[in-house]
Amino acid sequence: MARPLRIEYPGAYYHITSRGNERKNIFRNNKDREQFLSYMRSAYLRYGAVIHAFCLMNNHYHIFLETPKGNLSQIMLHINGAYTNYFNIRHKRRGHLFQGRYKSILVEADAYAGELSRYIHLNPVRAAMVDKPDKFNWSSYQYYTGKKERPEWLTVDFILCYFDNGNVQARKKYQEFVIARINIKSDSPLENTVASTILGSDDFIALIKDKYLDRNKRDRSVPALKELMEIPDIAETYRKVEVLCNNDTSLSKKITVYLFHKYSDKRLKEIGEFFGIGESAVSDASRRFAVILTKNRKLRKGIEFLRVQLNF
Repeated sequence: MARPLRIEYPGAYYHITSRGNERKNIFRNNKDREQFLSYMRSAYLRYGAVIHAFCLMNNHYHIFLETPKGNLSQIMLHINGAYTNYFNIRHKRRGHLFQGRYKSILVEADAYAGELSRYIHLNPVRAAMVDKPDKFNWSSYQYYTGKKERPEWLTVDFILCYFDNGNVQARKKYQEFVIARINIKSDSPLENTVASTILGSDDFIALIKDKYLDRNKRDRSVPALKELMEIPDIAETYRKVEVLCNNDTSLSKKITVYLFHKYSDKRLKEIGEFFGIGESAVSDASRRFAVILTKNRKLRKGIEFLRVQLNF
């Protein structure tokens, strides 16, 4: 299974979900659900996790959370790891409880918090477990409507403030907002997720790419990173390099080969075919040019300029 792309920074918001291995139930009874909630509480106390919404289904869960400390991995290792240990001991089993790694989607909260919380709260309705979300006891919805007293580890004001400044009116308007989508099948804001990783506007995605995705540390085992970085076409890049190099064909070829070999996910065969050389020749040419760069500071700075201009 390919590794997911994790983007972590202080103040980030995420939609988190994790399914049972082989789609088996991860909650067998209410005791299990209560124990899982206790780990969300300890994640809040120990690691500063801010839980905005949740829903515990039978074979998976949804959480909308915020990480003021930028420590999503630490939070999820605690929640999933502690719960797996508990579950295996209580039910006398061994092995993985969850199906692979948890799935996290980085969310532009101002644009999607309301929609995402509604999607989470309507999960039991879509699954025909209840006909109304307030009849399901294992989500945060009843805390939003005031039916239950909110635990200290759950935050509802952030989302409710989008609906009204007054607490009573905000709860009423939020309830109307959720109920309005009960009979609408296609209501998932997650359909707008880019590269299975980011949910947000074009400006938000551009900001995240520019600020948190380091092109120098590109990991080719992460498909989402390849999709987000949008590596340009070889022919188009070669033409641009020629212009920037004053039509120096030899230098342009060396630079283009080097850029695609070191910074892209293009296969050696694909790069070689464009220039009419073999796969080993691509690697050799790139290595030779890398040596030249170590000895030529001016050229090295020029390559960094080209990388910015060419989106590498």
